[in-house]
Amino acid sequence: MNNGTDPTGKIKYRGVRVRPWGKYAAEIRDSGRGGARVWLGTFNSAVEAARAYDKAAYEMRGHLAILNFPREYNMPDTSSHFYSATSSSSASSLQENGSEAKEVFEFEYLDDTVLEELLDYEVKRKNGDR
Repeated sequence: MNNGTDPTGKIKYRGVRVRPWGKYAAEIRDSGRGGARVWLGTFNSAVEAARAYDKAAYEMRGHLAILNFPREYNMPDTSSHFYSATSSSSASSLQENGSEAKEVFEFEYLDDTVLEELLDYEVKRKNGDR
């Protein structure tokens, strides 16, 4: 369907809900403010509302954002509703409130030998064997 709903009539975009009078509302939760709702506006179409959500999500979370239209931000498709690590690069995410930064590693699955080598290396490193 072209109006942003699935065959059952439910909205298929993250952060979008339909108003009783037919307009579409967009909002996002701000994890930096304890999950508080941030109002993004009311729109004539679900797609417009979904794009407003994407813009806010990308500004808040950068490459870690789960978007409705990931290709518009040159990101992998996340429409499956779960995160799938497909890159062999690593990335850091700094928190804006000055607390300790989290480091996120993404691995591309190669085969079991790579995992075994990484685990063996970590055990040897902890034991000082290098």
